Amino acid sequence: MGPAEVEVEPRADAGQSRPLVREAWLERASLLPATPGVYLLKDQDGVVVYVGKAKNLRNRVRSYFQARSSDGREFIRRLASLLGDIETVITRSEKEALLVEREMIRRHSPRFNVIWRDDKQYLCLRVDPTHEYPWVEVVRQMGDDGARYFGPFHSASAARRTLRVVNRHFRLRTCRDAVLYHRTRPCLEYQIGRCPAPCVLDIDRVRYRESVEDVLMFLDGNGRALAKKLEGRMWEASERQEYEVAAHYRDQRDAVERTLERQQVVFSTLSNQDVFGLYRERDMLAIAVLEVRRGRVENVTTQLFREPTEGEDDEVLESFLLQRYAATEAPPEEILTPVALRSADALAEILGEQRGRKVRVLHPKRGDRRALLALAAENAAHGFREQERKLGNTGRALVGLKERLRLTRIPVRIECYDISNFQGAEIVGSRVVFEHGAPKKAAYRRYRVKTIHGQDDFASLYEVLSRRVRRGIEADDLPDLMVIDGGRGQLNVAKAVFRDYGIKGVDLVSLAKSRVVGSDADDATVRSSERVFLVDEEDPVVLARASAELHVLTRLRDEAHRFAISFHRDRRGSKGLRSRLQDAPGIGPRRRKALLSTLGSLKRIEAATRAELAEVPGLGRAAAEAFFRWLHPDPSDDLASSGGAIDRPAGDEAGHTQDANAPDGDA
Repeated sequence: MGPAEVEVEPRADAGQSRPLVREAWLERASLLPATPGVYLLKDQDGVVVYVGKAKNLRNRVRSYFQARSSDGREFIRRLASLLGDIETVITRSEKEALLVEREMIRRHSPRFNVIWRDDKQYLCLRVDPTHEYPWVEVVRQMGDDGARYFGPFHSASAARRTLRVVNRHFRLRTCRDAVLYHRTRPCLEYQIGRCPAPCVLDIDRVRYRESVEDVLMFLDGNGRALAKKLEGRMWEASERQEYEVAAHYRDQRDAVERTLERQQVVFSTLSNQDVFGLYRERDMLAIAVLEVRRGRVENVTTQLFREPTEGEDDEVLESFLLQRYAATEAPPEEILTPVALRSADALAEILGEQRGRKVRVLHPKRGDRRALLALAAENAAHGFREQERKLGNTGRALVGLKERLRLTRIPVRIECYDISNFQGAEIVGSRVVFEHGAPKKAAYRRYRVKTIHGQDDFASLYEVLSRRVRRGIEADDLPDLMVIDGGRGQLNVAKAVFRDYGIKGVDLVSLAKSRVVGSDADDATVRSSERVFLVDEEDPVVLARASAELHVLTRLRDEAHRFAISFHRDRRGSKGLRSRLQDAPGIGPRRRKALLSTLGSLKRIEAATRAELAEVPGLGRAAAEAFFRWLHPDPSDDLASSGGAIDRPAGDEAGHTQDANAPDGDA
């Protein structure tokens, strides 16, 4: 099904009055079909600015251009002059229109639609029951791989808290397969009684499988049945006089019951529900979600959206629900909303197909369900106040930065860049990102400087910033403010990059560290103030040492410096070991490649035993023994001092220096 593009009426001349423009679009909308479908509104540059769905395309689009439209959204008032084209997609039903709308919003990211940009960042817990030794791991995306997924947890702390309970009391392994199948002795988890060490010990597989089933019951929400089951095992072990085993079951039972005690009983039915509350203030929005499982509130989360969120409450919630459940394994059987959704039936049908059973989308007006909605609304308002309180000082600091540094806008997204090298070698750069004054680590980047040889920080900075802004122009994701670690010279380099690439609308400053300027009467060191250099300003700005504005900038600068230094040290360490491999007698490109592909990393090559090295294809037992002795030399070993040769296959010359694992591009 492709978009059925309707021919656009000729645009009005520039001198035409706004009412005539509206009338022209009103006439144009009257030509649209009176069927269900999706409409895409484009600006005069052809960019999609809004995507909507309708039971009747003609009536819905006409409503935007009527003189007395009840739609109070800001962009509607200037839509007639902004609009350049309308495209439509005809669908067979309202349900199909919902699905197409969601896909079009994902594809075009229209600026006037409600888009929940972090909908795929929620944590889930994953258990693969088919594995020899299943374990619980934290993942961010669900897959169709036969594993069981639990979540998503819309609070990272809730996911980690659940995982801590599992790891502490149910004794499943916590290591990944790469560690499980290559460990030679039990780890600390075994020593403190939290893992049976299946990696090296011959454990009771029946009991391990029993623990896996208990964990699945716990994560499924069957806590009360699990507690009774564990209590029964406790008494059975006690009767057999296996008191340590009984104590273990008792601790498991107590942990499950403590988890149950933290959950509030809300009403007598055992429905699984997600209950939504909504709170608005100014152009900000908070949405609270109560996750009710078997009559108990198991989790409450509130998300604050600080960007302008236009749209009626039903439209906002509908969009939020579609995008939220696109990332989950299955929605619950009931979804309660504080307002009636116009597409509730179509939405329920979509979610029911995803769940495999019926889902009801309800707007209750009385009874226990209405009380739950009131609780969700209270949580939304409270969460809004709490997050506003936490972000209040930072928000004032960002406003202060705009005023003190004479920026063009409040710097919601700030990026900071630093260059690090050691005597001109292994030159690297770093980018750290703060949004709303807090680190956004998923957006951090490390750069290897590729074209500069020798110590030239200015040229290195030019390369790093050029690569950043070039990609930023392509992806349209440049920040509000760029901060460069350094003084006037570094700022001039950044200015040159902005000039060469035609960057406008992004503020630019540099932050110079304080310097030692002398000592006082007590011989204590006296340092200068931190200085902020501005574009086209001769004198730097000196912010008060205790100010929140300077605190934001120095945190940003110190984080960029830490990130660059850690990458630089990693590069030097990796290069050192890689050079050792190249110098190893008898280890040419083929054997280096085999070592890296089999053992997975340079660090594990150093830690490998003789037996593990002998299993590497193409190495052999004698060569593995000699290589092990070369890695771990013994002063009395002739090989260590003589650099004796290792048997190698024909054509694998040890003198080759090709690196089979050398990375390229940004790290």
